Amino acid sequence: MQLLTKLFLGTTLAVSVSGDVLAQSPFARPEDAIKYRQSALFVMGQHFGRIGAVVKGERAYDKEEVARNASIAEQMSSLHWEAFAPGTDKGNTRARPEIWSNPAKFKSAADKMELEMNKLAVAAKAGELNAVKTQFGETGKACKACHDDFRKKE
Repeated sequence: MQLLTKLFLGTTLAVSVSGDVLAQSPFARPEDAIKYRQSALFVMGQHFGRIGAVVKGERAYDKEEVARNASIAEQMSSLHWEAFAPGTDKGNTRARPEIWSNPAKFKSAADKMELEMNKLAVAAKAGELNAVKTQFGETGKACKACHDDFRKKE
Protein backbone atom coordinates (compact mmCIF):
# COMPACT_ATOMS: atom_id res chain seq x y z
CA MET A 1 0.00 0.00 0.00
CA GLN A 2 2.83 2.41 0.82
CA LEU A 3 4.45 1.70 -2.54
CA LEU A 4 1.19 2.52 -4.34
CA THR A 5 0.82 5.74 -2.35
CA LYS A 6 4.40 6.78 -3.11
CA LEU A 7 3.91 6.01 -6.78
CA PHE A 8 0.71 8.05 -6.89
CA LEU A 9 2.27 11.01 -5.07
CA GLY A 10 5.39 10.88 -7.23
CA THR A 11 3.37 10.81 -10.42
CA THR A 12 1.14 13.64 -9.22
CA LEU A 13 4.17 15.74 -8.32
CA ALA A 14 5.86 15.08 -11.68
CA VAL A 15 2.72 15.98 -13.60
CA SER A 16 2.16 19.16 -11.63
CA VAL A 17 5.79 20.28 -12.03
CA SER A 18 5.81 19.61 -15.77
CA GLY A 19 2.45 21.35 -16.04
CA ASP A 20 3.90 24.44 -14.36
CA VAL A 21 6.82 24.48 -16.80
CA LEU A 22 4.51 24.06 -19.80
CA ALA A 23 2.18 26.74 -18.48
CA GLN A 24 5.03 29.25 -18.77
CA SER A 25 5.18 28.74 -22.53
CA PRO A 26 2.32 28.54 -25.00
CA PHE A 27 4.14 25.64 -26.66
CA ALA A 28 4.48 22.12 -25.31
CA ARG A 29 7.86 21.54 -26.98
CA PRO A 30 10.52 23.74 -28.60
CA GLU A 31 9.85 21.95 -31.91
CA ASP A 32 6.23 23.14 -31.75
CA ALA A 33 7.36 26.75 -31.34
CA ILE A 34 9.75 26.44 -34.28
CA LYS A 35 7.04 24.96 -36.52
CA TYR A 36 4.58 27.64 -35.41
CA ARG A 37 6.88 30.57 -36.19
CA GLN A 38 8.01 29.04 -39.49
CA SER A 39 4.39 28.51 -40.50
CA ALA A 40 3.38 32.04 -39.55
CA LEU A 41 6.36 33.49 -41.43
CA PHE A 42 5.59 31.30 -44.44
CA VAL A 43 1.97 32.48 -44.61
CA MET A 44 3.05 36.10 -44.14
CA GLY A 45 5.61 35.72 -46.93
CA GLN A 46 3.10 34.17 -49.29
CA HIS A 47 0.67 37.07 -48.94
CA PHE A 48 3.43 39.68 -49.04
CA GLY A 49 4.75 38.01 -52.19
CA ARG A 50 1.34 38.25 -53.85
CA ILE A 51 1.45 42.01 -53.33
CA GLY A 52 4.99 41.98 -54.71
CA ALA A 53 3.75 40.37 -57.89
CA VAL A 54 1.31 43.27 -58.33
CA VAL A 55 3.99 45.83 -57.52
CA LYS A 56 6.31 44.28 -60.14
CA GLY A 57 3.52 44.24 -62.73
CA GLU A 58 3.44 40.45 -62.90
CA ARG A 59 -0.14 40.39 -61.71
CA ALA A 60 -3.05 42.72 -62.40
CA TYR A 61 -3.92 45.23 -59.68
CA ASP A 62 -7.09 44.33 -57.82
CA LYS A 63 -7.66 46.69 -54.90
CA GLU A 64 -9.65 44.18 -52.82
CA GLU A 65 -7.16 41.38 -53.39
CA VAL A 66 -4.18 43.54 -52.46
CA ALA A 67 -6.00 44.84 -49.37
CA ARG A 68 -6.89 41.30 -48.32
CA ASN A 69 -3.31 40.07 -48.80
CA ALA A 70 -1.93 43.06 -46.90
CA SER A 71 -4.38 42.48 -44.05
CA ILE A 72 -3.41 38.82 -43.76
CA ALA A 73 0.30 39.63 -43.91
CA GLU A 74 -0.18 42.28 -41.23
CA GLN A 75 -2.02 39.84 -38.95
CA MET A 76 0.67 37.21 -39.43
CA SER A 77 3.44 39.72 -38.73
CA SER A 78 2.61 39.77 -35.04
CA LEU A 79 1.98 36.07 -34.43
CA HIS A 80 5.41 34.49 -34.53
CA TRP A 81 7.39 36.56 -32.02
CA GLU A 82 6.34 34.55 -28.96
CA ALA A 83 7.66 31.45 -30.70
CA PHE A 84 11.24 32.73 -30.40
CA ALA A 85 11.28 31.42 -26.84
CA PRO A 86 14.37 30.19 -25.02
CA GLY A 87 15.25 26.69 -26.15
CA THR A 88 14.02 27.23 -29.71
CA ASP A 89 17.46 28.11 -31.00
CA LYS A 90 18.28 24.47 -31.70
CA GLY A 91 16.77 22.09 -34.21
CA ASN A 92 15.40 22.75 -37.68
CA THR A 93 15.69 26.52 -37.63
CA ARG A 94 17.46 29.28 -39.51
CA ALA A 95 17.28 31.61 -36.51
CA ARG A 96 20.68 33.06 -35.63
CA PRO A 97 21.97 33.12 -32.04
CA GLU A 98 21.84 36.92 -32.09
CA ILE A 99 18.09 36.68 -31.51
CA TRP A 100 18.79 35.48 -27.99
CA SER A 101 22.10 37.25 -27.37
CA ASN A 102 20.76 40.64 -28.45
CA PRO A 103 17.02 40.55 -27.73
CA ALA A 104 16.67 44.36 -27.65
CA LYS A 105 17.95 44.66 -31.23
CA PHE A 106 15.72 41.76 -32.30
CA LYS A 107 12.67 43.36 -30.66
CA SER A 108 13.47 46.66 -32.36
CA ALA A 109 13.66 44.94 -35.76
CA ALA A 110 10.43 43.07 -35.03
CA ASP A 111 8.63 46.25 -34.04
CA LYS A 112 9.87 48.01 -37.18
CA MET A 113 8.66 45.19 -39.41
CA GLU A 114 5.23 45.14 -37.75
CA LEU A 115 4.93 48.92 -38.08
CA GLU A 116 5.83 48.83 -41.77
CA MET A 117 3.46 45.91 -42.37
CA ASN A 118 0.69 47.93 -40.68
CA LYS A 119 1.42 50.90 -42.94
CA LEU A 120 1.23 48.58 -45.96
CA ALA A 121 -2.20 47.35 -44.87
CA VAL A 122 -3.39 50.95 -44.46
CA ALA A 123 -2.06 51.92 -47.88
CA ALA A 124 -3.62 48.86 -49.49
CA LYS A 125 -6.99 49.55 -47.89
CA ALA A 126 -6.88 53.12 -49.24
CA GLY A 127 -6.45 51.65 -52.71
CA GLU A 128 -3.81 53.95 -54.18
CA LEU A 129 -1.41 51.71 -56.09
CA ASN A 130 1.52 54.15 -56.00
CA ALA A 131 1.23 54.39 -52.20
CA VAL A 132 1.12 50.58 -52.02
CA LYS A 133 4.25 50.35 -54.18
CA THR A 134 6.13 52.85 -52.01
CA GLN A 135 5.10 51.19 -48.76
CA PHE A 136 5.80 47.74 -50.14
CA GLY A 137 9.40 48.87 -50.65
CA GLU A 138 9.67 50.18 -47.09
CA THR A 139 8.16 47.01 -45.68
CA GLY A 140 10.53 44.90 -47.74
CA LYS A 141 13.48 46.87 -46.34
CA ALA A 142 12.30 46.14 -42.78
CA CYS A 143 11.97 42.43 -43.58
CA LYS A 144 15.41 42.35 -45.18
CA ALA A 145 17.06 44.15 -42.28
CA CYS A 146 15.74 41.53 -39.87
CA HIS A 147 16.80 38.68 -42.15
CA ASP A 148 20.27 40.17 -42.58
CA ASP A 149 20.84 40.36 -38.83
CA PHE A 150 18.87 37.42 -37.49
CA ARG A 151 18.43 34.73 -40.17
CA LYS A 152 21.06 32.20 -41.19
CA LYS A 153 21.90 32.09 -44.86
CA GLU A 154 21.05 28.84 -46.60
